Amino acid sequence: MTSTPDPSKPDSSKPDPSKPEAGRGEPEKAGWLARKRARPGAGEAVKAEPAPPPPRKKRKTGITAMFSGLMTATVFLLVAVFAGVTIAHREFAEPGPLQTDKVVIIERGSTTEDIVETLTREGVVTRSSLLWAVLLWRDITSKFSAEGASRRAKSGEYLFRQSASMSEVVDVITSGRSIQHAITIPEGLTSEQIVERLMQNELLTGEVATIPPEGALLPDTYRINRGTSREALVARMASEQRRVLNEIWNRRAKDLPLRNPRELVTLASIVEKETGRADERPRVASVFYNRIEKKMRLQSDPTIIYGLVGGKGSLGRPISRADIDRPTAYNTYTIPALPPGPIANPGRAAMEATANPSRTRDLYFVADGTGGHAFAETFEQHNRNVARWRQIEAMRAATPAAPGLQPVPGAPAASSADGSAAPQVQGFVQPDRRSGATTPAPVLRPGGTPDPAAPQSAPQPD
Repeated sequence: MTSTPDPSKPDSSKPDPSKPEAGRGEPEKAGWLARKRARPGAGEAVKAEPAPPPPRKKRKTGITAMFSGLMTATVFLLVAVFAGVTIAHREFAEPGPLQTDKVVIIERGSTTEDIVETLTREGVVTRSSLLWAVLLWRDITSKFSAEGASRRAKSGEYLFRQSASMSEVVDVITSGRSIQHAITIPEGLTSEQIVERLMQNELLTGEVATIPPEGALLPDTYRINRGTSREALVARMASEQRRVLNEIWNRRAKDLPLRNPRELVTLASIVEKETGRADERPRVASVFYNRIEKKMRLQSDPTIIYGLVGGKGSLGRPISRADIDRPTAYNTYTIPALPPGPIANPGRAAMEATANPSRTRDLYFVADGTGGHAFAETFEQHNRNVARWRQIEAMRAATPAAPGLQPVPGAPAASSADGSAAPQVQGFVQPDRRSGATTPAPVLRPGGTPDPAAPQSAPQPD
């Protein structure tokens, strides 16, 4: 009877692929035992088999290696720069070594090394290497910056405050805010006298190649830096004179008998030399305008002096009768109307007064003993004023000056013709700024003719 195979049971007649093949002659049990025997027993040494070597890393070559190296170097560089900047910033903000305020001069033409050496020697900074690095960096970057020169250190005279930090020191020397000094040029000096004063000033440098024309400079107080060139200051004074004169000329009274701004400066220079009092200038100017209108000579003593000595300014002696009669291009006792040019450099106030004079009928003035003048419309009034001045002179001659005598309060000091202040004696001052003369000159009629009735010892009227 033939049996039908059960599909759920394994067929023992077919070889099992998980078991050793039938050709080995080993039953299933023998294969298990063989595997069991292969395991080491208790106490038996285990023979270690060498582990396979790790896979070898591939070396980076070419562009990859170069890029990797650059990235590594960049990282290290950035870290170093950040650390350096942090340390430098902290040191820059720390108070400096100065115990008190100090003025230091950085000479013109100094290099970065010179500047660092100067500031270190003067005790302004201690970390000279750090300051040198900062200034050098600023010099380099200034070439590529829109700020340009504002980033570089500059020569000059600088004030460094107590405990100034290095950051403040760098700000000071790169800003160019050096110490400002005042130079005052008095009104009424000639151009030659002004140049002489500038040459004597040790704050200035260089020479003045050519003395400027008379009346071309504006007397004033100018603020300068140490080391400013004299030529630069003269050019600045000339520029200011042109600017101020243009403004005053545009605001002048329209009925003045002046043809151009130069004539305004010429008459203003005479007014400047005649009186040192600001309140008198418009009235003195009116006297000269009234004389011009009446075709009278101006008869101004300062014009005599300028005609004789020119830009030197001072005659060095009283005006004599021969000086008055001596014709020169500037002597307004011998020429009609205005001289050919200014006799000094007038200030702004004198030019303003000449451009807008007082409205008077005065034709004469003479010193009144108080630093001012007595004005008169007629020659008779003027002679009376002259007589009063003779009495004042007599009192001065009879009362010698005591040592250490103090001037009378409120009495203004007059000036001599060269612009220097005249001494006060017993409350009286020198009569005016005209000539500094001590010997009276003859009284003249309008037009310059001597008056026979006038005492010849009387002081000369203007």
